Amino acid sequence: MGRYTQATCRLCRREGGKLFLKGEKCYSAKCPAARRSYAPGQHGKRPVRASEYQIRLREKQKARKIYGLTERQFARYFEFAARRKGDTGENLFQALERRLDNAVYRLGFATSRQAARQLVRNGGIQVNARKVNIPSFMVRADDTITVAPRLAPLAKAALEKFPDRVLPPWLSLTGEAAGKVLAAPKREEIETGLEVNLIVEYYSR
Repeated sequence: MGRYTQATCRLCRREGGKLFLKGEKCYSAKCPAARRSYAPGQHGKRPVRASEYQIRLREKQKARKIYGLTERQFARYFEFAARRKGDTGENLFQALERRLDNAVYRLGFATSRQAARQLVRNGGIQVNARKVNIPSFMVRADDTITVAPRLAPLAKAALEKFPDRVLPPWLSLTGEAAGKVLAAPKREEIETGLEVNLIVEYYSR
């Protein structure tokens, strides 16, 4: 699967709810997922009786779309999580949350993960005072994340758009365009609305 080039809001409608892929548009009255709460396409309004397999597949697809990953990338994350000791589901979401683009989004420096990924790819993010332009870079406890001075106004504008955003406990803001990773994210601290056990069952079938 290559890069997705169609309308982003179709992804939310396919999964039957908001995935918050378009930043501030998702919170406005213009959100297509809120205006048309049925699947896209000619037969989108037809009721579908989902099988057990389809329920698990859709949950996996939902997680993949939220984090903006291809099928191969997501499968690699699951393999990585399965090889580690401990709960596979927690390992999976811990790895996904530790992605640099996700950490930038969680800190509020971008209004969506897609915007955060672009910020990283453009060389606008520094980790421990070193430029990192790889969105999949995994941050660790005590890492500092800073927006480059030339792009700091964009991060400040993003923070101002969502002043009530609550930071996850594993992250902390240390300035207008700077943050710190306090610890590895825990499962109960990851708010995605996803049923991780369904994803594990999908790959374990």
